Amino acid sequence: MISTTRYWFYLALIVLVYIIGMFVTLMENDSAQFAVMAMRMVQENDFLSLFKGPEEYLDKPHMHYWLAALSYKLFGIHDWAYRIPGILSTLLAAYSCYGLGKLLYNKDVGRLASLIFMTAQTIVLANIDVRTDAVLTGFAIFSIWQLVTYVEKNTLKSIALGAFGAGMAFSTKGQIALVVIGISLLCHLAYTRKWQSLLHWKVLVAILVFAVTISPMLYAYYHQFDLHPEKVIRGKDNRSGIFFIFWEQSFERMSGEGIGKNSSDFFFFFHTFLWVFLPWTVLAVLGYWMKVKAFWKTKFTYRPNMEFLTVGGISILFLLISFAQFKLPHYMNILMPLYAILSAGFLYMLHQKEQKRTAKVILGIQYFILGLVVVFILLISFLVFKLEHWYSYVLLLLAIGIVGYLIPQKDAPYTKIATVALLSSVLLNGFMNAHFYPKLLEYQGGSNMAAIVQEQQIPVDRIYKISERYSWSLDFYNKKPVQITSLDEIANKSDVWVYATDDELQQLKQKGVTWDNQITVDQFRITRLQIKFLNPNTREEKLNHMHLVHLD
Repeated sequence: MISTTRYWFYLALIVLVYIIGMFVTLMENDSAQFAVMAMRMVQENDFLSLFKGPEEYLDKPHMHYWLAALSYKLFGIHDWAYRIPGILSTLLAAYSCYGLGKLLYNKDVGRLASLIFMTAQTIVLANIDVRTDAVLTGFAIFSIWQLVTYVEKNTLKSIALGAFGAGMAFSTKGQIALVVIGISLLCHLAYTRKWQSLLHWKVLVAILVFAVTISPMLYAYYHQFDLHPEKVIRGKDNRSGIFFIFWEQSFERMSGEGIGKNSSDFFFFFHTFLWVFLPWTVLAVLGYWMKVKAFWKTKFTYRPNMEFLTVGGISILFLLISFAQFKLPHYMNILMPLYAILSAGFLYMLHQKEQKRTAKVILGIQYFILGLVVVFILLISFLVFKLEHWYSYVLLLLAIGIVGYLIPQKDAPYTKIATVALLSSVLLNGFMNAHFYPKLLEYQGGSNMAAIVQEQQIPVDRIYKISERYSWSLDFYNKKPVQITSLDEIANKSDVWVYATDDELQQLKQKGVTWDNQITVDQFRITRLQIKFLNPNTREEKLNHMHLVHLD
């Protein structure tokens, strides 16, 4: 469907978008928070303990932070260095989508699956606002691919690599990795009836490889928590890190106990999916429906030309996470490889069966999405965050013109669907990474204050805050966490700087604290956009401020 030359050209465009995003300022909260946690590992030379500010951190395992710390060791403490493990994991996931798509279908489906995965909106965003999910997704789909390869080809190498991938994924985010890998594999085994592959000595090798892979993470948990039953974590003492990661973690997520509840809406992930998988949502929904109909029609009788791994895994896992009381959009990221392969298989089926009428309807929808992308970009460029230089307008028009030129008229509708969708994603996210996010981050107080601190050579070891309120971006770009003190203690200090909110500044005034220098920057929670903020005419009323004052 897509020639080799065009395939590599598209991959190069996508990677270029990722590279542009590498240099965007880290966003609060999670991305900057995790970057600081890894930074502290390097600075304090303690790779066994995790801290979230002053608190011991039990919630997630260590692998993501270890990989970020390794990147810092190699390249220095930079935002782009923090993003490298996530991007490499995304490339691993894309390659695994290719491998699994090729194994379940053919090479064309594998290629399409890798492109679809890398351009799904939530995956592109995951490489800008980097959390644990990029590493989790990469190793989880790698494990699924290798374990299914073992089932089909009975190779020792595949089951060992699959076990290693499962261990890395488990060491990144815990039980959810094994649930996704296990359910996907069980769906494949149940449909193909190849249960005998589980009754083999090679499975013992896999268990050993998995145990060895997770042992560093288990030791770190044991060292930080099990050896110290006196530590009080979330109001409880005698917390076992090993028991937590093997048993308590996922139940806390499902029930909301410990971490709290943020959504009891069962349909949260249903409507979230409509945007996280853009611009491929229509393909995924139709592909899923057609798969379900096909299996219902055959009464789940095994057919060599059909696969149940994707639709079965998606159905069970989607239902399972919908019952969780704590939900966030990026929790779906680990399912994106399955959706990518399912969508690629459906698109190839349209091509194979020459369903031109259906393809033309889908193509029309893809053109509509591309039109929305162009309108969105123009609105941002001329209204929300206006382009400031003449050459910016030239580059924008050139990019839109190139996209129009790259949509050839002679291609079949099936190929055009992939081309239009892919270019929609590249155009949108190239613009977001190059213009929208940098302008948006001008309203993130911490990172902007850090730039002023560096410019004015303010000693970072003399900066304090009078509450335990997090200051992740300032911590990271200062390369030192802001020291915590109290209002009473700060009143007795001199020649120090205090980083404060509007309310905290008033508290200082009421305490009689005086200062001889004040630096103020705008502050907005940029990951929670609002219409009034995006509207330049009403933006000011949604802004808060962060202050850095020098006590004389």
